[in-house]
Amino acid sequence: MNIVLGVIIGLIVLMALVVAHEFGHFIAARRNGVWVEEFGIGFPPRAKAWLKNPEYTKWQKEKKAAKKSGKKFDKKKPKKWLKFDKKDWGKPQKDLIFSINFLPIGGFCAMKGESDDDKRPESFGKATFWQKTKILFAGVAMNWLAAFVILTILAFTGMPHFIENQFKIDSDTSVTNGKVVVAKVLEDSPAEKAGLEVDDQIKSVSKDGQTIEIGDTSALIAFNEDHRGERVKYTIERGGEEKTLDVNLGVQSATYALGISMAQADQALYRSTWSAPLVGAATTVQLTAETYKGLGTAVYNLFSGIFKQFSSDEATREEGKTAIGAAGDSVSGPVGILGVVFPAFVDTGLSNILFLAALISVSLACMNVLPIPALDGGRWLLIAIFRLRGKTLTKETEEKIVSRAFTVLLLLIVLITVLDIIRLF
Repeated sequence: MNIVLGVIIGLIVLMALVVAHEFGHFIAARRNGVWVEEFGIGFPPRAKAWLKNPEYTKWQKEKKAAKKSGKKFDKKKPKKWLKFDKKDWGKPQKDLIFSINFLPIGGFCAMKGESDDDKRPESFGKATFWQKTKILFAGVAMNWLAAFVILTILAFTGMPHFIENQFKIDSDTSVTNGKVVVAKVLEDSPAEKAGLEVDDQIKSVSKDGQTIEIGDTSALIAFNEDHRGERVKYTIERGGEEKTLDVNLGVQSATYALGISMAQADQALYRSTWSAPLVGAATTVQLTAETYKGLGTAVYNLFSGIFKQFSSDEATREEGKTAIGAAGDSVSGPVGILGVVFPAFVDTGLSNILFLAALISVSLACMNVLPIPALDGGRWLLIAIFRLRGKTLTKETEEKIVSRAFTVLLLLIVLITVLDIIRLF
């Protein structure tokens, strides 16, 4: 049941993020004078479609002109969208088509004349280099914006922490839901001498009137390290009752400050108020850095592993196999995301699913920036190179380069999908 629900949630999230990406292209194209022929949710075949009513566009222009001239305007507002009859789907249209399609795997923004050398009015090719830059990278910007919005909302409602040293402003952060429980008490430790027992929940710690609520293990470890050699108070819950214990923490030279093993019984969520937008922005930057770091490590492991396979030393070849395996394990495709990752997150709560959505949105942005011709960043680089060389990037040349890059990308996706299926079963 978790797999089915996870796949459904995953499809909805991926659809929303890809549609957001394409909507970025749509907005930028319209703002920069490029005609968008169709904006679709999902991929064909079409399920339903609507046409932008030309009378509505005319009404908008007349209203704007009347407002500018100060004249009274009371013309009745026409419908914005008209149903697009199926019998006319194959005919060229002069107005924007909005469609909902059967394959729930993303969306698309079809612009007029998408090749660089198309010089028809209102085509992508006719746009200036700067306008093309804005259009190509608008999808990436939209994915980063989506991540920022999601993470800002989470900062208000409760942000899970998955990154080491994840950004937060201590003075504006409260911890909720988190429960730290004693899993083991070491013999003859400060914890044992103070009376701490297994299954005690550590609620708070205090020193000199300053109390810190404990919702995760890192906060307790940091407190103990800061107060080594000092006498502090622990408020615990045992058998439904709260107790306060005096603890003499170990000195700096001691092996440990407290002497317990801890377990995170419930996940800690960090809430912010005025700093939520800052937390959202900073966490988006952190996720971006971690994504590129992980990608760099995967590429290094892959190529170093392949290189080591040519070694005459058996131990080196084994190291190479391990590195190749690590590269494969660190990358996941659609099957892995839908069949493994989302089902694993279903039981962890809405906060974790939203955080995962933000992470995927950042990943989409990071991947589309890469200089691969089949992606936005690669298309921009291709246009820029031909522009610098003073040569025309013909439609035939562009299609040849992009199609070859897309074939390689498709083969890579197939390989990752096979690995995902192996991991799934």
